[in-house]
Amino acid sequence: MFYGEYQHAVDPKGRVIIPSKFREGLGEKFIVTKGLDNCLFAYSTEEWSNLEAKLKALPFTDKDVRAFVRFFFAGACECELDKQGRILIPQNLREYAGLEKDVYIIGVSTRVEIWDKNKWESYSGDDNMSADKIAEKMAMLGI
Repeated sequence: MFYGEYQHAVDPKGRVIIPSKFREGLGEKFIVTKGLDNCLFAYSTEEWSNLEAKLKALPFTDKDVRAFVRFFFAGACECELDKQGRILIPQNLREYAGLEKDVYIIGVSTRVEIWDKNKWESYSGDDNMSADKIAEKMAMLGI
């Protein structure tokens, strides 16, 4: 399980350090893809396989399903940790998420998210992350 948030920087070559607490769970090689809310999602190969199986079970005749599967898989790439614990984030993914320099790397249960610093601070500071609103929605889901 992944949790916590860490600040790091993307170097001029597009590499970023993955926090040591996340490296073991992700493995030496893992999948990074376009995520929702203009961030990147990182999955261990095992979790990626689980997600892939769930997506394969959806009806491909549904236009929205096809669009989501294309979005999710077309942006995916396998990343490998170097000896310093860094990964190279491909240019297209850096552009999608707006990653230029400072980033937040956060744990979200089964995945890791990589956010542009300003986008994360804006997202986590606005109504999206209001504890009261989140609690209300969780209560509606029975949690």
